[in-house]
Amino acid sequence: MEPPADGRADIGPLPVALLVVAKAPVAGYAKTRLTPPLTPVQAARLAAAALLDTLDTVGACPVAHRAVAFTGDPAAAEFGGEIAAKLAEFEVIAQRGPDFAVRLANAHADLARTGLPVFQIGMDTPQVSTRVLTAAARALAAGSEVLLGPATDGGWWGLGLPDPRATRLLAEIPMSTTRTGDATRAILRANGYRVAALPTLTDVDHYADALRVAADCSGRFAAAVAALDAPRVAR
Repeated sequence: MEPPADGRADIGPLPVALLVVAKAPVAGYAKTRLTPPLTPVQAARLAAAALLDTLDTVGACPVAHRAVAFTGDPAAAEFGGEIAAKLAEFEVIAQRGPDFAVRLANAHADLARTGLPVFQIGMDTPQVSTRVLTAAARALAAGSEVLLGPATDGGWWGLGLPDPRATRLLAEIPMSTTRTGDATRAILRANGYRVAALPTLTDVDHYADALRVAADCSGRFAAAVAALDAPRVAR
């Protein structure tokens, strides 16, 4: 048997739930900030590649539970058949709520029934490794700190909550702003939580981001970026 991805010989799965928050990569609705220079179909295919890479990475982590909070119709998505097959390996819960912050809070609350601490990521960081996620899961299982993975755009790519009491705070945080990371950290600390930082990663929001991320990873996403017929832009 091979050792875990982070090199430690633990026995059995880590008592953590890994949660991916994702939406169907449908052309015209997914990764719209990549257009231009990409077409809507190209942007959606990058989103699909990022999602599939993320699900592969999460699937390789030695944790007790894996779930995807999903919205949209995989049948209408780019690479929809492959996505549907991959989702069958996870518990899939429907996103619910009027905005992203509420849907995020509800997804964490839905997984609270497992009795496990929850580490959540999105589908915008295909470069995240099994080693990084496994180390985060181990830290979450072993301690009482909240884990926050900052993103270079001021947001965050990963959030680990040791218990469900912090879930309600997520609905109060303005999402998708350059202050989301700071606001998340501040509200958690104001409510008595200690917050530990994870490595900083780049979300794929714009075409320049896609180029940077593809240079740091392999897999479907890197291959999809390499195959694009789109103008190079400054990194």
